[in-house]
Amino acid sequence: MLFPTLIFAVFFIIVFSLHWVLVSRPHLWKPFMLGASYVFYGWWDWRFLGLIAACTLASHLAAMAIARNERPALRRLFLIMALVFNLGMLGFFKYYGFFTISLHQLCRGLNIPCSLPLLDILLPVGISFFTFQALSYVVDVYRRAMTPARRIIDFAVYLAFFPQLVAGPIVRARDLLPQVAHPELCRPMDIGRAAGLILMGLFKKIVIANTLATTIVEPVFAHPSAYGAPDILLGIYAYAVQIYCDFSAYSDMAIGLCLLLGFDIMLNFNAPYFARSLQEFWQRWHISLSTFIRDYLYFPMGGSKLSERKTYRNLIVSFLLAGLWHGANWTFIFWGLLHGVYRAAERFVETRMLRHPISGPIPAAGFWQRFGRPFLERFWLFHFVCLTWFFFRAETIQDAGTMLGQMTQWTKPLAPPLLIAIIITGFLTQFGDGQRMRRGWNWFARLNPVGQGLLAAIILTVILALGPAGVAPFIYFQF
Repeated sequence: MLFPTLIFAVFFIIVFSLHWVLVSRPHLWKPFMLGASYVFYGWWDWRFLGLIAACTLASHLAAMAIARNERPALRRLFLIMALVFNLGMLGFFKYYGFFTISLHQLCRGLNIPCSLPLLDILLPVGISFFTFQALSYVVDVYRRAMTPARRIIDFAVYLAFFPQLVAGPIVRARDLLPQVAHPELCRPMDIGRAAGLILMGLFKKIVIANTLATTIVEPVFAHPSAYGAPDILLGIYAYAVQIYCDFSAYSDMAIGLCLLLGFDIMLNFNAPYFARSLQEFWQRWHISLSTFIRDYLYFPMGGSKLSERKTYRNLIVSFLLAGLWHGANWTFIFWGLLHGVYRAAERFVETRMLRHPISGPIPAAGFWQRFGRPFLERFWLFHFVCLTWFFFRAETIQDAGTMLGQMTQWTKPLAPPLLIAIIITGFLTQFGDGQRMRRGWNWFARLNPVGQGLLAAIILTVILALGPAGVAPFIYFQF
């Protein structure tokens, strides 16, 4: 079930209405919301409901066992069992085919027989997201950062909560579970922010992301050898804007839908292409994933508290696994490696500059510090990120190499000039991230219901008129 569809609109109107009728009766609201979330998830393929149910049961039982035991060995054993179950399930459905094919290729190259069977496995939607949320629950209980849910239905509703179930944000149990356990205490609707986020999300998805995908991104990446440098360059700029608008659109709508139900979940994007360093970029891009990897992988490995070499190792390993999380392909692994090596180099330079700061007067230092340096840092970082998108989007590393090779072929542009305006518009939608549109949200909230409905209908009509025909799935559904 996709957000920008009529069937979801009908589904949400029903859920929204019954939610506010039942929310003061938690014993009725929880089974209703769990059922609604399972309908939402099962709409793609009802057979995968067993996966999320099994993940719910195994993770909650492990968390309860951890909480009830004081012996460190037993607590560690139950934690390992939960990790093996959740990561094993994720690994089988998402990575079995990739590793099997890679192993077959390696054995063939070494003339070694390999009998590991190849299976046609369908990837369940959202499995990378709900397994990580389940892991955050078990690990936080193990760390004594939270207590387990008093009732399994509380945890089940948290794990399956439909607005953010299939593409995030990855919401920590300690943030959302208390809200789900006591829905009667949920806050009033923030109608201004909710409407602003949902409408902005629809604009970014339908008008920007879908248009760029069908007009230039898919053709260029499907047949890179047919295009010259101008279209390749425009295609990669378009993909950088497309993936931002597509993924942040889902996060915006998920947050907005939660607000309409009285729940508050974390921000997932905050103008990432305005970042001046790769560290800052990952503090602004897919914030829920970057903070998850930081707290549950980078810090447990030692973070930056060890020697410099081990810090660089931790950074590279963290980014490699972040790349692997995105998909079972060597392109994602190489993308993660590029980010990890760059971040390690960035940290190396930062530490050296702190030890040996530049001394002496700098000409026009005021102008340089306020305008020149920030612009150059943002320009450089954006183009590094665009370079890595070559590998992220390409089907194979060889395809990415072909695209880079085509950058030397200067031919007449084939893409219509209007695309440049769409790319720029998509880039500028970052000004809607965070709290930057708070004045507009407050103004909308002050309108009477008739005015709110009329304005929202006009904006929605314009969005639907400007967007291409059809409803494209969100990019992150495949992750």
